[in-house]
Amino acid sequence: MSNATTSNLTQIFRATRLIIHIISGLVQSAFYPRLSQPVQKRMAQKWSVSLLNILSIRLRFSGAIPVTNAQPAMLVANHVSWLDVYSLITVCPSRFVAKSEIRTWPLFGWLSSNVGTLFIERTKRRDTARINQDISNALTIGDWVAVFPEGTTGDGTVLQHFHASLLQSAVAVEAPLYPVAIRYYDASGEISKAAVYVGVSLLGSLRQILQQPWIDVELIFSDPVSSSGKNRRELARSTEKAIANALSLPIPAHKGPEKLSYPPAE
Repeated sequence: MSNATTSNLTQIFRATRLIIHIISGLVQSAFYPRLSQPVQKRMAQKWSVSLLNILSIRLRFSGAIPVTNAQPAMLVANHVSWLDVYSLITVCPSRFVAKSEIRTWPLFGWLSSNVGTLFIERTKRRDTARINQDISNALTIGDWVAVFPEGTTGDGTVLQHFHASLLQSAVAVEAPLYPVAIRYYDASGEISKAAVYVGVSLLGSLRQILQQPWIDVELIFSDPVSSSGKNRRELARSTEKAIANALSLPIPAHKGPEKLSYPPAE
Protein backbone atom coordinates (compact mmCIF):
# COMPACT_ATOMS: atom_id res chain seq x y z
CA MET A 1 0.00 0.00 0.00
CA SER A 2 1.25 3.48 -0.77
CA ASN A 3 2.86 5.30 2.18
CA ALA A 4 1.10 8.53 1.12
CA THR A 5 -2.11 9.11 3.09
CA THR A 6 -4.66 11.89 3.31
CA SER A 7 -5.15 14.07 6.40
CA ASN A 8 -7.84 13.24 8.95
CA LEU A 9 -9.73 16.39 7.96
CA THR A 10 -9.77 15.32 4.31
CA GLN A 11 -10.95 11.85 5.27
CA ILE A 12 -13.79 13.29 7.35
CA PHE A 13 -14.80 15.60 4.50
CA ARG A 14 -14.85 12.72 2.02
CA ALA A 15 -16.78 10.48 4.42
CA THR A 16 -19.40 13.20 4.96
CA ARG A 17 -19.83 13.67 1.22
CA LEU A 18 -20.08 9.90 0.83
CA ILE A 19 -22.88 9.58 3.40
CA ILE A 20 -24.85 12.38 1.73
CA HIS A 21 -24.31 10.77 -1.68
CA ILE A 22 -25.50 7.36 -0.47
CA ILE A 23 -28.62 8.89 1.08
CA SER A 24 -29.27 10.67 -2.22
CA GLY A 25 -28.89 7.33 -4.01
CA LEU A 26 -31.34 5.64 -1.68
CA VAL A 27 -33.94 8.35 -2.37
CA GLN A 28 -33.39 8.07 -6.13
CA SER A 29 -33.51 4.26 -6.01
CA ALA A 30 -37.03 4.39 -4.57
CA PHE A 31 -38.21 5.77 -7.94
CA TYR A 32 -35.76 3.77 -10.04
CA PRO A 33 -38.03 0.80 -10.93
CA ARG A 34 -40.70 3.16 -12.33
CA LEU A 35 -38.34 4.88 -14.77
CA SER A 36 -37.64 3.96 -18.39
CA GLN A 37 -34.58 1.86 -19.14
CA PRO A 38 -32.57 4.73 -20.71
CA VAL A 39 -33.28 6.97 -17.72
CA GLN A 40 -32.28 4.18 -15.33
CA LYS A 41 -28.97 3.75 -17.11
CA ARG A 42 -28.21 7.48 -17.06
CA MET A 43 -29.12 7.72 -13.38
CA ALA A 44 -26.93 4.76 -12.40
CA GLN A 45 -24.04 6.06 -14.48
CA LYS A 46 -24.24 9.58 -13.04
CA TRP A 47 -24.43 8.30 -9.47
CA SER A 48 -21.45 5.98 -10.00
CA VAL A 49 -19.34 8.75 -11.55
CA SER A 50 -20.00 10.92 -8.50
CA LEU A 51 -19.19 8.07 -6.12
CA LEU A 52 -15.79 7.52 -7.73
CA ASN A 53 -15.10 11.25 -7.63
CA ILE A 54 -15.93 11.45 -3.92
CA LEU A 55 -13.59 8.54 -3.19
CA SER A 56 -10.85 9.99 -5.45
CA ILE A 57 -10.97 6.97 -7.76
CA ARG A 58 -9.54 8.01 -11.14
CA LEU A 59 -10.83 5.83 -13.96
CA ARG A 60 -9.42 5.15 -17.40
CA PHE A 61 -10.59 2.59 -19.93
CA SER A 62 -9.71 1.25 -23.34
CA GLY A 63 -10.72 -1.39 -25.86
CA ALA A 64 -13.88 -2.83 -27.38
CA ILE A 65 -16.67 -1.25 -25.32
CA PRO A 66 -20.29 -2.20 -26.13
CA VAL A 67 -21.79 0.73 -28.03
CA THR A 68 -25.42 -0.18 -28.59
CA ASN A 69 -28.30 -1.68 -26.65
CA ALA A 70 -29.78 -3.23 -29.80
CA GLN A 71 -28.15 -6.55 -28.91
CA PRO A 72 -27.90 -8.21 -25.51
CA ALA A 73 -24.40 -8.12 -24.01
CA MET A 74 -22.75 -9.76 -21.02
CA LEU A 75 -19.70 -8.23 -19.35
CA VAL A 76 -17.31 -10.78 -17.86
CA ALA A 77 -14.70 -9.35 -15.48
CA ASN A 78 -12.13 -10.34 -12.90
CA HIS A 79 -13.06 -9.33 -9.38
CA VAL A 80 -10.87 -7.25 -7.05
CA SER A 81 -13.13 -4.87 -5.15
CA TRP A 82 -16.69 -3.73 -4.56
CA LEU A 83 -15.52 -0.70 -6.54
CA ASP A 84 -15.53 -2.93 -9.64
CA VAL A 85 -19.31 -2.55 -9.87
CA TYR A 86 -19.34 1.25 -9.91
CA SER A 87 -16.31 1.46 -12.19
CA LEU A 88 -18.06 -0.72 -14.75
CA ILE A 89 -21.36 1.16 -14.42
CA THR A 90 -19.51 4.41 -15.12
CA VAL A 91 -18.49 3.06 -18.54
CA CYS A 92 -21.23 0.50 -19.27
CA PRO A 93 -24.39 0.81 -17.14
CA SER A 94 -25.27 -2.79 -16.36
CA ARG A 95 -27.12 -5.03 -13.97
CA PHE A 96 -24.93 -7.19 -11.77
CA VAL A 97 -25.08 -10.68 -10.38
CA ALA A 98 -24.08 -10.59 -6.72
CA LYS A 99 -24.02 -12.87 -3.69
CA SER A 100 -27.16 -12.61 -1.60
CA GLU A 101 -25.15 -11.52 1.45
CA ILE A 102 -24.77 -8.07 -0.11
CA ARG A 103 -28.42 -7.44 0.73
CA THR A 104 -27.34 -7.15 4.40
CA TRP A 105 -24.66 -4.50 3.76
CA PRO A 106 -25.39 -1.17 5.47
CA LEU A 107 -27.08 1.20 2.97
CA PHE A 108 -25.30 -0.34 -0.05
CA GLY A 109 -27.39 -3.51 0.34
CA TRP A 110 -30.68 -1.64 0.12
CA LEU A 111 -29.38 0.47 -2.73
CA SER A 112 -28.29 -2.64 -4.67
CA SER A 113 -31.67 -4.29 -4.19
CA ASN A 114 -33.57 -1.22 -5.37
CA VAL A 115 -31.63 -0.87 -8.64
CA GLY A 116 -32.21 -4.39 -9.90
CA THR A 117 -29.17 -6.36 -8.78
CA LEU A 118 -29.63 -10.08 -9.44
CA PHE A 119 -28.86 -11.97 -6.22
CA ILE A 120 -27.76 -15.58 -6.05
CA GLU A 121 -27.83 -17.88 -3.03
CA ARG A 122 -24.25 -19.19 -2.97
CA THR A 123 -25.04 -22.12 -0.69
CA LYS A 124 -27.83 -23.45 -2.92
CA ARG A 125 -26.59 -25.19 -6.04
CA ARG A 126 -30.17 -25.39 -7.32
CA ASP A 127 -30.30 -21.59 -7.43
CA THR A 128 -28.12 -21.60 -10.54
CA ALA A 129 -31.06 -22.46 -12.82
CA ARG A 130 -33.16 -19.61 -11.40
CA ILE A 131 -30.43 -16.99 -11.67
CA ASN A 132 -29.58 -18.05 -15.22
CA GLN A 133 -33.22 -17.57 -16.17
CA ASP A 134 -33.22 -14.13 -14.52
CA ILE A 135 -30.06 -13.18 -16.43
CA SER A 136 -31.54 -14.44 -19.70
CA ASN A 137 -34.69 -12.38 -19.11
CA ALA A 138 -32.62 -9.26 -18.42
CA LEU A 139 -30.51 -9.77 -21.54
CA THR A 140 -33.61 -10.36 -23.66
CA ILE A 141 -35.15 -7.00 -22.71
CA GLY A 142 -31.93 -5.16 -23.58
CA ASP A 143 -30.18 -4.89 -20.24
CA TRP A 144 -26.45 -5.44 -20.11
CA VAL A 145 -25.53 -7.89 -17.36
CA ALA A 146 -22.13 -8.14 -15.67
CA VAL A 147 -20.78 -11.23 -13.91
CA PHE A 148 -17.60 -12.08 -12.01
CA PRO A 149 -16.88 -15.73 -12.86
CA GLU A 150 -14.10 -16.04 -10.27
CA GLY A 151 -16.91 -16.02 -7.72
CA THR A 152 -14.89 -14.13 -5.13
CA THR A 153 -12.50 -11.21 -4.93
CA GLY A 154 -8.74 -11.52 -5.31
CA ASP A 155 -5.78 -9.25 -4.63
CA GLY A 156 -5.29 -8.29 -8.27
CA THR A 157 -1.97 -10.12 -8.65
CA VAL A 158 -3.41 -13.55 -9.46
CA LEU A 159 -6.31 -14.53 -11.70
CA GLN A 160 -8.54 -17.22 -10.23
CA HIS A 161 -10.38 -20.01 -12.05
CA PHE A 162 -13.42 -18.81 -14.02
CA HIS A 163 -16.51 -20.88 -13.20
CA ALA A 164 -18.82 -21.38 -16.16
CA SER A 165 -22.26 -21.81 -14.59
CA LEU A 166 -23.54 -18.24 -15.01
CA LEU A 167 -22.41 -18.08 -18.63
CA GLN A 168 -25.17 -20.52 -19.61
CA SER A 169 -27.55 -17.57 -19.90
CA ALA A 170 -25.37 -16.01 -22.61
CA VAL A 171 -25.49 -19.31 -24.52
CA ALA A 172 -29.29 -19.43 -24.18
CA VAL A 173 -29.84 -16.00 -25.78
CA GLU A 174 -26.68 -15.97 -27.94
CA ALA A 175 -25.38 -12.83 -26.25
CA PRO A 176 -21.80 -11.76 -26.99
CA LEU A 177 -19.43 -11.68 -24.03
CA TYR A 178 -17.19 -8.67 -23.40
CA PRO A 179 -14.15 -9.60 -21.27
CA VAL A 180 -13.09 -6.74 -18.98
CA ALA A 181 -9.77 -6.75 -17.12
CA ILE A 182 -9.81 -4.62 -13.95
CA ARG A 183 -6.70 -3.34 -12.22
CA TYR A 184 -6.08 -0.77 -9.45
CA TYR A 185 -2.99 1.35 -8.83
CA ASP A 186 -2.03 3.43 -5.81
CA ALA A 187 -0.44 6.89 -5.77
CA SER A 188 3.04 5.41 -6.21
CA GLY A 189 1.99 3.53 -9.37
CA GLU A 190 2.04 0.10 -7.70
CA ILE A 191 -0.86 -2.37 -7.60
CA SER A 192 -3.22 -0.93 -4.98
CA LYS A 193 -3.73 -2.96 -1.82
CA ALA A 194 -6.22 -0.44 -0.43
CA ALA A 195 -8.75 -1.20 -3.18
CA VAL A 196 -8.66 -4.95 -2.55
CA TYR A 197 -11.77 -6.32 -0.85
CA VAL A 198 -10.39 -9.46 0.77
CA GLY A 199 -10.50 -10.26 4.49
CA VAL A 200 -11.95 -6.87 5.41
CA SER A 201 -15.42 -5.50 6.20
CA LEU A 202 -17.11 -2.94 3.98
CA LEU A 203 -16.48 -0.20 6.54
CA GLY A 204 -12.86 -1.30 6.89
CA SER A 205 -12.49 -1.20 3.12
CA LEU A 206 -13.95 2.30 3.01
CA ARG A 207 -11.46 3.46 5.65
CA GLN A 208 -8.59 2.09 3.60
CA ILE A 209 -9.82 3.84 0.46
CA LEU A 210 -10.48 7.15 2.20
CA GLN A 211 -6.89 7.18 3.51
CA GLN A 212 -5.45 7.17 0.00
CA PRO A 213 -4.69 10.42 -1.90
CA TRP A 214 -6.20 8.70 -4.90
CA ILE A 215 -6.55 5.29 -6.52
CA ASP A 216 -6.40 4.70 -10.27
CA VAL A 217 -8.64 2.03 -11.78
CA GLU A 218 -8.05 0.72 -15.28
CA LEU A 219 -10.67 -1.15 -17.32
CA ILE A 220 -9.34 -3.02 -20.37
CA PHE A 221 -12.06 -4.28 -22.72
CA SER A 222 -10.95 -7.16 -24.95
CA ASP A 223 -12.62 -8.07 -28.25
CA PRO A 224 -16.09 -9.57 -27.73
CA VAL A 225 -16.45 -13.35 -27.66
CA SER A 226 -19.33 -14.77 -29.68
CA SER A 227 -21.44 -17.32 -27.79
CA SER A 228 -22.92 -18.77 -30.96
CA GLY A 229 -22.14 -22.47 -31.29
CA LYS A 230 -20.16 -22.57 -28.02
CA ASN A 231 -20.88 -24.07 -24.63
CA ARG A 232 -20.43 -22.30 -21.33
CA ARG A 233 -17.08 -23.91 -20.52
CA GLU A 234 -15.62 -22.78 -23.84
CA LEU A 235 -16.83 -19.27 -23.07
CA ALA A 236 -15.30 -19.40 -19.59
CA ARG A 237 -11.93 -20.43 -20.96
CA SER A 238 -12.03 -17.82 -23.77
CA THR A 239 -12.90 -14.91 -21.47
CA GLU A 240 -10.45 -16.11 -18.82
CA LYS A 241 -7.64 -16.18 -21.37
CA ALA A 242 -8.52 -12.71 -22.70
CA ILE A 243 -8.45 -11.18 -19.22
CA ALA A 244 -5.26 -13.01 -18.24
CA ASN A 245 -3.56 -11.68 -21.37
CA ALA A 246 -4.77 -8.13 -20.73
CA LEU A 247 -3.37 -8.23 -17.18
CA SER A 248 -0.22 -10.17 -18.15
CA LEU A 249 -1.12 -12.85 -15.61
CA PRO A 250 -0.89 -16.64 -15.88
CA ILE A 251 -4.02 -18.52 -16.88
CA PRO A 252 -5.19 -20.40 -13.76
CA ALA A 253 -4.99 -24.18 -13.56
CA HIS A 254 -8.29 -26.02 -13.87
CA LYS A 255 -8.91 -28.85 -11.47
CA GLY A 256 -11.99 -30.67 -10.28
CA PRO A 257 -15.63 -30.48 -11.43
CA GLU A 258 -17.37 -27.28 -12.41
CA LYS A 259 -18.80 -25.30 -9.48
CA LEU A 260 -21.18 -22.41 -8.95
CA SER A 261 -19.84 -19.05 -10.02
CA TYR A 262 -20.56 -17.85 -6.48
CA PRO A 263 -19.38 -20.74 -4.25
CA PRO A 264 -20.00 -20.93 -0.50
CA ALA A 265 -18.31 -18.25 1.56
CA GLU A 266 -14.73 -18.82 2.61
